[in-house]
Formats: sequence, C-alpha cells, structure tokens
Amino acid sequence: MQLNLKNPIVFFDLETTGINIASDRIVEISVLKINTDGTEESKTFRINPEMPIPKKASDIHGIYDADVADAPTFKEVARQLAAFMEGCDIAGYNSNKFDIPLLAEEFIRAEVDFDMTKRKFIDVQTIFHKMEKRTLEAAYQFYCEKNLDDAHSAEADTRATYEVLKAQLDRYKDLKNDIEWLSKFSAHNKNADFAGRIIFNDKGEEVFNFGKYKGQKVTDVLEKDPGYYGWMMNGDFPLFTKKVLTNIKLRNAFNKG
Repeated sequence: MQLNLKNPIVFFDLETTGINIASDRIVEISVLKINTDGTEESKTFRINPEMPIPKKASDIHGIYDADVADAPTFKEVARQLAAFMEGCDIAGYNSNKFDIPLLAEEFIRAEVDFDMTKRKFIDVQTIFHKMEKRTLEAAYQFYCEKNLDDAHSAEADTRATYEVLKAQLDRYKDLKNDIEWLSKFSAHNKNADFAGRIIFNDKGEEVFNFGKYKGQKVTDVLEKDPGYYGWMMNGDFPLFTKKVLTNIKLRNAFNKG
C-alpha cells in the first residue's frame, strides 16, 4: 500500500554518540523523502560530532572517530538539511522520543530556525508496539519477510522503517492511510516540547510531565515557585524544552500586562 499523502513526508534515522538528548550529538543522519506523487529522494550525511564517540556507541553503529574526522559538522549541513525537509511531515522509528528531540537540539545549536511544531509526526515503533511489540529487525522480518542485514546503519534503518509502515497499512485494515490519523495514533502524549517534559492536558493547557510538579499547569508552578524556572534553565534539560518554557513564561507575563 502506498502512503496517502497531502504533504511530502520524510523518514529519517540518526546514529549518535549516545542517548542523552541534551548532550549527545549526531554522527550520521539519513533522510528519505517521499513526495506526494510517490517519487523518492534521499540524503545521508556523516557528521563530525565535535566530541569523542564513546566505544559503547561505536560498537553499536560501527562509526568511529576516524570515520568522521574529516566530515562536516552539523552546523555546516544544517541549512541544506532544513531546506530538504521543509514543508514535510516527519516519520521515524522511536523518533518521537529520541530522534526528533535530538534533531531539534542540533538545529538550535546550529542557529537554524527549523520549525517542526506544525508537522505531523509518525512514530512507526509506537504503531508496531501497539500492534505487535517487537524491535525494528523483528518488525522488518514480520511485516516485510526480509532480514535487516545492515541494522544500525542509518540508511538501512531509514528505508526499513519506510517499508514497515507501508506493510503495516497493508496488514491492519483498521489503520487509516492518513498522515494526520497515523500521527495521532503513534503519539503517546500531546507534547508541548519534543522531549515530553511539558505536555498538553485535556484542556489544551501546558502541564509538567515529570518531577514534583508533574500534572500541574506550568503557569501555576511559575507563579507559586518562581525559582523553578531558573532551576530548569540552569539544569540539564534540552534547549527546546527551555525555549518552550521561556515562551510560556513570556506569554503569561504579556497576558497579565
């Protein structure tokens, strides 16, 4: 089954120095764009992360410091990447929890204003876990009846993710071939930030999704505990989370003024 697209959609995968959204960096990114007419375009970049790649990470994806020593930094490819992804909805495997938040961090550090807030996000892993609960390799074997020989290669994982989503649509007749529907179905929460530290409640209000103020409105917390804003801004939180928090604070001050 081919995807029913209103906008182009990009499938992407990252290989990184680790799993900390706030501090780790991209070492490889592969992006597969599916245009509304079904044509495909792809780009893969090796990235110099400007930090040592831990052996633990290299053992997984096979990319070592020497492999990226002469590669461009993310800042050097950020504008080209943003232009390629402009106007596209976004899909990936575990992308809502990891790849999208980390990519947003990299764009902020590169000082490229790439607004992803109006995109539809499809997390193929979430669909898979809701339906079958397996790994990407198992998903590829289960849905596509193929072995994922180059697992943890960004390009192979990206194309496998695209093929798995199409096969999911073929297999599950109750899945709608509609990007907005799939985006909602593959989301765990309605996040205000990509990392899910701040989410929207049923009334569309931003609430904290962690810590001692979990479930409480952000504006209420900033009123009763002004120091909490400073603690978060100085803490090890993603840059985009801090940006969202600051916007809420400024918006609240403006509304009062």
